[in-house]
This record gives sequence, structure tokens and C-alpha cells, in this order.
Amino acid sequence: MPQQPENAAANLTTVPEEIIGQPRRVVARALPWRQTFAALKHRNFRLFFFGQLVSLIGTWMQNTAQSWLVYDLTKSKLLLGTVAAVGSAPLLLFSLWGGSVADRHPKRTVLLWTQSGMMVLAFVFAALAWSGLVRPWHILLLAALGGMAMAFDMPARQAFMVEMTSREDLMNALSLNSSIVNGARVAGPAVAGVLIAQAGLSACFFLNGLSFLAVLAGLLMMRLPRLMPLAQPESNWQHALDGFAYVAKHRRVRTLLLLFAVVGVFGWSYSVLMPAFATDILRVGSREYGMLLSANGIGALGGALTVATYGDRLPRRLLVFGGLGLFSAMLLLLAVTRNYYLALFFLAIAGWGMLLYFSTTNTVIQISVADGMRGRVMGIWALVFGGMMPVGGMEAGALSHWLGVPWAVAIGAIVCGAAALLTWLLVRRNPPAPA
Repeated sequence: MPQQPENAAANLTTVPEEIIGQPRRVVARALPWRQTFAALKHRNFRLFFFGQLVSLIGTWMQNTAQSWLVYDLTKSKLLLGTVAAVGSAPLLLFSLWGGSVADRHPKRTVLLWTQSGMMVLAFVFAALAWSGLVRPWHILLLAALGGMAMAFDMPARQAFMVEMTSREDLMNALSLNSSIVNGARVAGPAVAGVLIAQAGLSACFFLNGLSFLAVLAGLLMMRLPRLMPLAQPESNWQHALDGFAYVAKHRRVRTLLLLFAVVGVFGWSYSVLMPAFATDILRVGSREYGMLLSANGIGALGGALTVATYGDRLPRRLLVFGGLGLFSAMLLLLAVTRNYYLALFFLAIAGWGMLLYFSTTNTVIQISVADGMRGRVMGIWALVFGGMMPVGGMEAGALSHWLGVPWAVAIGAIVCGAAALLTWLLVRRNPPAPA
């Protein structure tokens, strides 16, 4: 444990081993609100935080507009799932390589390339939508190229957190990063709903392209120590696969990633059905659709800030399994409601539970692995998290096609809840793994 400053030591105490299998140091006295934003004292993280906030609002505007465009062009629930699958499929193929690249090259350089690539794709999307020439195959192609960029972006961005802050502030930084993702989920869909109605779909894609300038400027303004070049591995492929060998021997990380895979297939897939759920089940328009996504984002933002503030005070097993259980229960209630306002409430609470689970799991994985393996482990995390989404998108699209949207959402909720319960029973029975 790194040496604590003398004035902070009096506020800390040692508690028993938790889900990560290590004794934890937590705050014993009242936690000041400023602790919620502790990682912002690092200049590099501040630049990243505010740049990402602007960029992610644009990303959620584009995601909202893209789903609406697909359903408006085709009225196909199956194609909604297919677009989500195609956008995530490159993670299955490239995220291991992306993790290896993040461990071998400056992470800022990797992010400059990936963010620039996604900016270009957004402008191409805007031009196609504005011209009226956009066709479903264009959307599928651009989604695939965006997914390829994300396969390199996700491992590098996650592993970059500790370099922008410190190990002591890593959990706070990861939670704040989740908070800006979900703060953008609040603003992005709401703004997109208004823009779609007032200015058209192309405005959402164009503004997303402009938003990438904020994160690129933040990355270029960072002051980072000179990176000593690492020796090139004998085999790049073997270097990437070493991450699997590491995870296979690490029981707690392995368990969390397996649960993540189940949630990736059956949990996150509800989001690809939201245009159909809004249009066909709730009978609402684009503005209300945007508000549904925003309600989910408000809850998720609250969950991320809860972890940022109280993550070191609450049992992590409670945050992981309680959060996932709450998420599953709210999705099940969403599946049976036909009331728009109840749907807003259920999506907000589902977002809160989802982020308790997601942010805590991400943190536990990152603080449990060695620094030299973080990029490759986060490559596997991207593979599991994003790579399972193609399967989930196809599963949700097929179930909604054959059984209807409510049944597709309900089945996903039941599977996630059952997986959380089974994993909790297994974790309770087994003693924590050694650190």
C-alpha cells in the first residue's frame, strides 16, 4: 500500500478482504464531497475529463440519430440489432491486438489516431445523411469502421487512466470517467431528439464530428513523462495472447470477466431495441425517445457518482451483485409496462444499478492487475464487453422479431439476474484468492 500523507492516515482504516481478495484501506470518518472529484487535481486528467465530456455528448447524439435513422429507413427491428452487432464485431477481432498496442506504444499517440479516425467517420456520416444518399449498407460499413477504431481506443483509454492520475486516485478517476460517459448519455439523446425534429439527422452527425476537436486538443495539451521505448516482443501475437494466460490464472478477474460476458450478451442489448420500444410499444416520437435514453443516462450518472463518492466505503460485493440485480429487476419491469412515465422511471433506476455494477467491476479489474499487463487485460475486457455485443444485438433483434420487443427485454433481464445470483453464490462459497 502506498504511503499515505500524515493528515490522511487518521481518516483511514483497514477492513477485511473483499471481492478483490485484498485488505482494503477505506475512509473511516465523514467523507468530504470534494473527494468525489479527487482525480481532477491531476492536470492531465482534467484535460481528458472535459475534452471527453464534450466529445461523448456528440457520440451519444450520433448513436441516438443512427438508431432512429436505421428504424426510419427500414422499420426493421432485426436490422437495429444487426447494426449494433456489426459495430461491435471488430472488437472480437482486434481488441486483443489493441491491448497489445496499448502496452507497447504511447497511449496518447494511440488515442490521437483513434479519435481522429472516428471524427472523419462522423463527417462522412453527416455528408451522407445531409445529401439524402444514405442507405442501410452505408450505415453498416461506417459502424464496422467505427468498431475497428474502438477496438484500439478502448484498451488504450482505460489503461491510460493510471498514467493521467495515480494508483491512489485510479478508482475515483474510473468512476468519474463513467460519470462523464453517462452525463453525456443524459445530454446527448435529449439534444439529438430536438435536433432530429428541428434540423434533421445530419446535424447530429456533423456536431459529433466537431466534438472530437475537444478531446484531441486535450490530448495534445497534456504534459506526460518521456516514455522509454520497450523492447519489441519476439512475437506480437504471443504478446497479445499472454493476456489470456494472465487472466486464466487470476480467479477474481476471470470470474468478473465471465459475468461481464453474460451481461454483454443479455444485458446491454436492450438499448438497441429502444427505437422499436418507443415507437411500437409506448407509441411516442423522437423527442420522447431521446428522453427515454436520457433518463437511463441520468440514473447511470447517479450510479457513477455514487461509486466515486462511496466506492471505498461500501462493500464491493454489494455494489457488483446488488447493482446487477437491481438493473435486471428494472429491465423486467420495463418489459411489462406500457406507460411512458413509468418507463422513464424504470430506465433511470436501471441505469443507476447498471453503473454500480459496471464501474465497480471495471475498477476491481484494473486495480487487481499488474501495470505491465493492464493494456492487454483491458483488451480482453474490451473483447468481452464489446465483443459480446454483436451476439447480444443479434439475440435481441431475433427475439424481438419472433417474440416481440417486451419478451426480448424480459428474457435478457431474467438471464442477467440469474447469472448475478449464481456468481454471488459461487463467490460466497469460495475464499478470496491471494493477491
